[in-house]
Amino acid sequence: MAHSARTMQHSNAQAAQATGPPHGTAIFVTQGLAKTYQMGEVTVTALVDVDLTINKGEFIVLLGPSGSGKSTLLNILGGLDSPTSGRAQFADQDLTAATETELTTYRREHVGFVFQFYNLIPSLTVRENVELVTDIATNPMPALESLALVGLADRVDHFPSQLSGGEQQRVAIARAIVKRPDVLLCDEPTGALDYVTGKLVLEVIANINRDLGTTAIVITHNAAIGGMADRVLHLGEGRVQRIEVNPHKLKPSQLTW
Repeated sequence: MAHSARTMQHSNAQAAQATGPPHGTAIFVTQGLAKTYQMGEVTVTALVDVDLTINKGEFIVLLGPSGSGKSTLLNILGGLDSPTSGRAQFADQDLTAATETELTTYRREHVGFVFQFYNLIPSLTVRENVELVTDIATNPMPALESLALVGLADRVDHFPSQLSGGEQQRVAIARAIVKRPDVLLCDEPTGALDYVTGKLVLEVIANINRDLGTTAIVITHNAAIGGMADRVLHLGEGRVQRIEVNPHKLKPSQLTW
């Protein structure tokens, strides 16, 4: 990715600030975010002093080795986990001060999750898997509309066992976006997929980010995927080590690995 080589020269001190682009409305802001876990007599540090701003509509890739803090950061932003110290804010809501009930409401109304494994209910059709979410959402789109957005309008009456891995992942994305979330959080969405299928799933996520204006944050171990992001946050040892800005984003079809 020669086009972004100059942007990779930030010092660690500059990268640690991890501020967002100069224009736009901040959707996430973290200050001094830290997370430790106690495992018996051992204290495990997952995040250290993360200051971060992510703007509405951005496409962010979190890149780093296992244990770098990517999933912990994503889970805190998604209201699935709480930091040990520091602050995380979504729009005007302080997530670190929220009660469990408030976090549940936040997840239901504002966040769509996509994980490496699809977690579809085998006994339900594609349409029924998506409609499960519309029953609890406040302003959902029709299930058929979300399935059309991921290219599965002709698979609505199929069961998960009748779908390929890529199709099942696209059902999971349809289920995540049917409630019209402000944010789509994806943890290794292509991790279980082959090269061609993975690129199709990335195309769907890019389209949702572009066409619906949904802020997308994607965890991956695959550095090539960073080429389609507005910014790549390189994590290591619980810190944002470096920020890479892409002035010219690639289309998923242009990615190679």
